Amino acid sequence: MKPFDDALSELGKRLENAKTILGFEALMAKKVELEKQVSDANLWDNPERARRVSAEYSSVNDDLTMISSLARDLEDAETLYDLGKEEGDDTLESEIEEAIQGLSKEFDSLELRLLFSGEHDSKDAVCEIHAGVGGTDAQDWAEMMLRMYLRWAERRGFEVEIDEVSPGQEAGILSATMIIRGRFAYGLLRAEKGVHRLVRISPFGAAGKRQTSFSSFDAVPFMDEMIDEVAIDEKDLRIDTYRSSGAGGQHVNVTDSAVRITHIPSGIVVSCQNERSQHQNKAKALQILAAKLVERQRQQRRAEIDAIAGPQSEVGWGNQIRSYVLAPYQLVKDLRTGVETGNVDAVLDGDLDNFMESYLRWERARTSS
Repeated sequence: MKPFDDALSELGKRLENAKTILGFEALMAKKVELEKQVSDANLWDNPERARRVSAEYSSVNDDLTMISSLARDLEDAETLYDLGKEEGDDTLESEIEEAIQGLSKEFDSLELRLLFSGEHDSKDAVCEIHAGVGGTDAQDWAEMMLRMYLRWAERRGFEVEIDEVSPGQEAGILSATMIIRGRFAYGLLRAEKGVHRLVRISPFGAAGKRQTSFSSFDAVPFMDEMIDEVAIDEKDLRIDTYRSSGAGGQHVNVTDSAVRITHIPSGIVVSCQNERSQHQNKAKALQILAAKLVERQRQQRRAEIDAIAGPQSEVGWGNQIRSYVLAPYQLVKDLRTGVETGNVDAVLDGDLDNFMESYLRWERARTSS
């Protein structure tokens, strides 16, 4: 029988390394503590706390289940190998090899999760897209980017709540704000923060002329309880109402229910138009504002104020993180990691995982060097 000792030993090391990084023993103790809270009959007297406890319990349980499942599958593969060696049964080789390959892929997925090092990486994300240099083409590109991230979220099984969309003058959109909900949504989407450049034959200008346009993507972590973590003085706010318009979702109405809030001390502006009433839009806009202010405070503590709300430089030439070329050739290339693909259609349809994963590995390599 072909020897599998080294492959199985390597998987065993990967398992122990994962346990160490995740803090397996601490997670076991945390699960016991959370089980008591989840089973408390009075837990839902405070719905916000109940949701936080339930979400934390689900996350802890998922991690423990994943580790236990990998340990069990690895033990099964080792037992099968021992059996094959004892009985000299070469027919088990393909089954053992398949098990090892399957485990290796599962460990790849787990180790990607271990790359999340930020304190809020596991949270939902408030995302914004803004058209930059390029006129109508840039506004069309912003709408293409919105669709790209919506398709990515759909592939991941994440929930999306579009809170505001400002239509462009002729086509596309000027900006969009959305909340993407799912575990590690922010950890993945922070890899996308920056300016994105599109090169193509313009459908709006002279026939056959190539056009370069730019739009930006930004993300900050979002937690439902964030509004309680930062003091917002109503005197610091300018609140404007306006009539909802554009592709804001099926619940957008035609009354003056949309809300735009300007936080005067910081200059942060947030809008929401997708809820059913002005009161609901204001409440959601305040939550988004709170998320941005918490992010601002966090960045200030780290002396990185320039990273508060995405790129601070012009959304134009020389500042892009990724280029999407549709003409004269087909290529998407990340200018930070060097990762590229010629399958532009797949990327624009939401196939972004390779770019995000490569960024996380690039980021880890930079911080550890």
